[in-house]
Amino acid sequence: MISSIFYFALVFAVLVVVHEAGHFAMAKKVGVRVLRFSIGYPPKVLGFRRGETEYSIGATPFGGYVRMLGDEVGEKPTPDEIKLYLHEVGLDLIGAAREHGAALAGSGFDDNLRIVAERLSGTPDIGGPAHAPISVQSGNTALATSLPDAPPVPMLALAPANIIGRELKPDEALLLNEVRRQPKVDDAIKELAEHAPAALVQEYCRRAFPTQSLGKRILIVLAGPLSNIIFAPLLLTFIFMYGVPQLLPVVGKTTKDLPAAKAGLQVGDRILAVNGQPMETWADFSKTVKAGDGSPIKLEITRDGARSTIVITPTRLDQKTIYGTNATTWVIGVQPSGDSVSKRYGPIGAVREACETSVEMTVQMVVGIASIFTGSTPVRDAIGGPIMIAKMAGQEAHEGLANLAMFTVMLSLELGIMNLLPVPLLDGGHLLFFVFEGIKGKPLELRYREAMLQVGLFLLVALMAFVIFNDISHIVQG
Repeated sequence: MISSIFYFALVFAVLVVVHEAGHFAMAKKVGVRVLRFSIGYPPKVLGFRRGETEYSIGATPFGGYVRMLGDEVGEKPTPDEIKLYLHEVGLDLIGAAREHGAALAGSGFDDNLRIVAERLSGTPDIGGPAHAPISVQSGNTALATSLPDAPPVPMLALAPANIIGRELKPDEALLLNEVRRQPKVDDAIKELAEHAPAALVQEYCRRAFPTQSLGKRILIVLAGPLSNIIFAPLLLTFIFMYGVPQLLPVVGKTTKDLPAAKAGLQVGDRILAVNGQPMETWADFSKTVKAGDGSPIKLEITRDGARSTIVITPTRLDQKTIYGTNATTWVIGVQPSGDSVSKRYGPIGAVREACETSVEMTVQMVVGIASIFTGSTPVRDAIGGPIMIAKMAGQEAHEGLANLAMFTVMLSLELGIMNLLPVPLLDGGHLLFFVFEGIKGKPLELRYREAMLQVGLFLLVALMAFVIFNDISHIVQG
């Protein structure tokens, strides 16, 4: 069981990274600031910062998230949001100074930001507020403040490129200027947050998620589930190139009173061809029989090294589908022996097979989900929870790397499709809000969004409780 949990956690972590990487990459592409990329939920176990983003691993492994700048759609940023943004801007400056080789004072945010501010002002590091005239140049914008009673201090004339390796941005210039004016960094951030200049608000809105156009927000939200869906054929391509175990068309069992047994087909017979069409795998054989119209089929077989021909007329029977429903199918009454061989494809063939298989699996899943909602498939039979998934992951891993990879493909498609359902808290729920916004011409009111999110949270918690109980009941019942 421990190995099953390990493989489940590994597979799920990969799929979460793929999903969140989709949101992350699209957000970066359209200019939204990403504050955190987390695998797992708090408390944080490990983490590091690169550029504008903190990358972390949480102690709660089953999930992940991308946190972007901004909370509420289309609303003016609050002082608390501006404070958070200014703190991130400060971290940007400290990080840029470190990457450019500046020696800073350990890990203290306040001390390091003041050192950067003083060096960029052209004053010596004196451990307190700067007492020299301050002039910070950012692009074509000059921000100047002077303290007339202060004694003159020699200017070192250090350009921003010498300290942080680039020119200052407008919001960075505003923050550094205020840091020099205030005795404490917290006071500087508080002052700017409570009396935010128009230039600061403009820069915040340029990088925040809620203030982006509707089209950009839709792209960011869609990118997550689409990444999972696109990941499936990509992984499948490598699987098919690596080698896929495929059942050989060898008879392992015949059913009494059905056509195969009556025609004399025996255990161990290998089907070479059906109506002259070569059969390489059991899947080929099964598809050929089921696709027929019930007309007699001619099987070319080998038995004990001798070739022979058998003619069998299929019959129609009700069989249980993968969705738990019954369907009438042409059958002859045989089962495979379990003998398999690893089949490898070339790059072009692997891509073709991967795309075709992904489409088939996606259609099956969509039909399966629809059958649950229509009631034609019992929910208890159709839905498995984390315990069942972990058990399946362990079983597939035991069968080999290719089987585990195929299982990962299936889960990736399921994760992508399920996240598109219009349920609040899922990506599809956010897309539903965007539909309302597109129709109304403005975002859905906050109280309605909050109410729908609470309903979505209740539904997801109830669903999780149900699937866990369902998993346990399946285990108890054997």
